[in-house]
Amino acid sequence: MLMARREVLVQLDDDLVERLDALSQDLGTSRSELLRRGAQAVLASADLARADRELQDAYRRRPVDPDLLQAARRLASENAPAW
Repeated sequence: MLMARREVLVQLDDDLVERLDALSQDLGTSRSELLRRGAQAVLASADLARADRELQDAYRRRPVDPDLLQAARRLASENAPAW
């Protein structure tokens, strides 16, 4: 499915453009596609960081029950494969 696209102006220094062009040629894609992938990677990274912060905040509000943690450790040690 194709999504509507909007053209945006992005200013890049010459070195970065040259490196993007070389990589896009090596990968057989366009500079624009590389920039789209880069933008998606930045947004995905931000989403993961936000989720991580939210999980940490949740544990600060309600820490893991020490008995539950001890039981989980015991079960893990009993069921861990012998490397």
